[in-house]
Amino acid sequence: MAATVTTTAGLAGSTTRTAARLADGRELIYFDRGEAPAGRDAADLRPLDAAAPSSEVRLDPLTGAWVTVAAHRQVRTYHPPADQCPLCPSRDGRLSEIPAADYQVAVFENRFPSLAGNPATHPVQPTSGDPLHTTRPGTGRCEVVCFTADHSASFADLDEDRARLVLDAWTDRTAELSALEGVRQVYCFENRGPEIGVTLAHPHGQIYALPFTTPRTARMIEQAARHRAATGRNLFEDLVAAERADGERVVLAGEHWTAFVPFAARWPYEVHLHPHRRVPDLTGLDEDERAELPGVYLELLRRFDRLFGDAERHVPAPYISAWHQAPTVDGGELALHLELFTVRRTADKLKYLAGTESGMEAFMNDVAPEDAARRLREVATTTGGEQQ
Repeated sequence: MAATVTTTAGLAGSTTRTAARLADGRELIYFDRGEAPAGRDAADLRPLDAAAPSSEVRLDPLTGAWVTVAAHRQVRTYHPPADQCPLCPSRDGRLSEIPAADYQVAVFENRFPSLAGNPATHPVQPTSGDPLHTTRPGTGRCEVVCFTADHSASFADLDEDRARLVLDAWTDRTAELSALEGVRQVYCFENRGPEIGVTLAHPHGQIYALPFTTPRTARMIEQAARHRAATGRNLFEDLVAAERADGERVVLAGEHWTAFVPFAARWPYEVHLHPHRRVPDLTGLDEDERAELPGVYLELLRRFDRLFGDAERHVPAPYISAWHQAPTVDGGELALHLELFTVRRTADKLKYLAGTESGMEAFMNDVAPEDAARRLREVATTTGGEQQ
C-alpha cells in the first residue's frame, strides 16, 4: 500500500507525517522534521498474519474501576538482545517493526495490544443485567512511539528539536485517537528502565486510547467538581497559581510552564509539570507553549538522571512519565499536565510498593516534598550546560 504524506508547519519548522502499513495491516507513521527522506515507503517483508482483537474490560464491582484482561500479551517480546531489537530500523538483512533503514520518530500499532478494535466489529460482546459481572469488549488502540533510531540513547539525550518532533507526534496521535469510536481517554506515557518493568531497552513510549476513563482521572474529576462547588473556581488553575506564588516546591519555571513537587506527593521524587494556561490536552497548546515545552521537559529528565542515574555505568534513572489529558466525556474541569516520578528514593535504593501502597492504595513517602524540590533545584543545568 502506498504511503500517505502530509506536512504541517510550526515555529520549529515543518513536520512531515508519512503513514504506511505493516505486513499484518497495522498502521505505521513516520514523523520527520522537514521533508521526509527517501525510504519511507519501504515495504514490511515479514510473513505476519493479522491478529484479531481478543481482550475485554471487566468492571470491579467494589471500586467501580475497569480492569483490562488481555491474556494474549503473555507471549509478547521479552528482553531481546540488542541485535534483535524490534524497534531498531530494518538494516543489514534483519527485519524489524520499522521497515525503513533509518527514522527520526516512528509510531506504530502495538503487535501485542491490551486494547484493539472498535465496538461494531469486536468479537467480545458486552454483558448486561448482572451488576457483579459486567464486561465490555477491550476496544481502543495501543501504539508504540519510538523516540529515535539510536538503540543506546534515551529521551534525555534528544536535542530540543527532536523532542519537539516527539511532541508533534503525541499531539497528532491525541487528535486522531480521541476521534475514534468508543475512545474515552488518550494516555501518552513512557516507562524507562528495567526497574519499572520495561521489556524493550530501545528508547520508546506508548499511547493508549482507552474505552473508559482511568481511575486516577475519575478521582480528579470528582475532586475538581467539589472544588468548583465550594469555590466557584477551577481546581487546577488554583493549584498552579498557589504553587507558583509559594515557590517552595517549584522545581523549574518558564514563561509558559511550571514544574513543582506536589504538596502530597506519593513518590519520594515526583514532579508535576503544568502549562500556565489551562487546556484539556496536547492539542490545546499554542505555538509559544509548544516551543517552550521541549527544553523544560528535557531539563527535568536530565535532573532525574543526575540524582538517580549512574554515569559511570551509563545507566539512566528509571522513571514513569505520564501525560494526563482530559477524557472525551465529562472532562471539562480537567487540565493537561505531566506527572513524572522515579521508583528510586536514593541513588542506590528503590521505592517498592508494598503493603500499604499495593494493598490499600495508601502511599507512605520517605522524602518531604519540599526537600525533594530543593534537591531537584540543586542539580539544575547552568548556562554553560554543566551541573551546579
